[in-house]
Amino acid sequence: MRDSTKPLLRALTGEAVWPPPIWLMRQAGRYLPEYRAIRAGVADFIALCTTPELAAEVTLQPIRRYGFDAAILFSDILILPWALGHGLAFKEGEGPVLPKLRDAAGLAALDPNRVAAAVAPVMETVRRVRAGLASEGFGQTALIGFAGAPFTVACYMVEGGGSRDFAATRAMAYADPALFAGLMDMLTESTIEYLSAQAEAGAEALMLFDSWAGVLSPSLFRRHVIAPATRIVAALRQRHPGIPVIGFPRLGGLMVGAYGATGVNAIAMDTSMDLAQAAALVPDGVAVQGNLDPMALVAGGAALTGEAEAILRAMRGRPFIFNLGHGIVPQTTPAHVGALVEQVRAA
Repeated sequence: MRDSTKPLLRALTGEAVWPPPIWLMRQAGRYLPEYRAIRAGVADFIALCTTPELAAEVTLQPIRRYGFDAAILFSDILILPWALGHGLAFKEGEGPVLPKLRDAAGLAALDPNRVAAAVAPVMETVRRVRAGLASEGFGQTALIGFAGAPFTVACYMVEGGGSRDFAATRAMAYADPALFAGLMDMLTESTIEYLSAQAEAGAEALMLFDSWAGVLSPSLFRRHVIAPATRIVAALRQRHPGIPVIGFPRLGGLMVGAYGATGVNAIAMDTSMDLAQAAALVPDGVAVQGNLDPMALVAGGAALTGEAEAILRAMRGRPFIFNLGHGIVPQTTPAHVGALVEQVRAA
């Protein structure tokens, strides 16, 4: 059950909490020396994500340092294709590497029946973090679970990894719509089950990361970003009426207004968005999350203070969650994060 006193959850109900709640994407990660110490002792990234004791510890590390208003499950948006039986490896200097799914045989090889067992360690991590927040005195910190949105996950599966423009994925969506729709349907249903399991394990809010939504034309954006998100939110709301959902249609531009029809409780904005203009596109009662440039956090000092102040000034008086417009980068100085938290708290 949601705790209505937690600042993040209050903002997600449409309350203009001030100072606004703050958490940062990738807040648990390589910029923290305590994270690097744990990562050095683990064979690979997937092992870290699926070892509950370690994943829970990493999730809690930034909460202990900064007292953020949310902890976000330490995992990866590609855990779901891995759980479906699709190959996945993280190679140093390359990022994720997957088999290229380009035909019906590749789709048929995916097995939704193996997902629950594969992600069981992730659910144990959720339970451990929820218990850890309570036992360590962070009673006002909410726990966010998350998944990669179907389109973004499909991008990595079709391309076999990252890409500048995900041209093969877009080409498949146009040239073989039946195959692409089959992949999207499987990912959408699996995402519903995955996020629902996180809610049952103790997540108090859920986030859907559509990191590559902005590569699509408006028509494909509606079909492959808005439609599956709408389906996911509706299913989650039916199963877990009290669990709010944050959507992140990164690089979606003016389409963020249409994304509001998905039923999400908040829309996260990427760094490129003018928050005041974006807020005008978002339906009443839907919170805005964002959108400090991670490079301003790297720079620190007057640059960081000025950028953060402009965001706070633009968002005062409306439901808002302070965050970055993308994830923290490894070269970030931890002291700069502390300074940002102090500035937001003093707003």
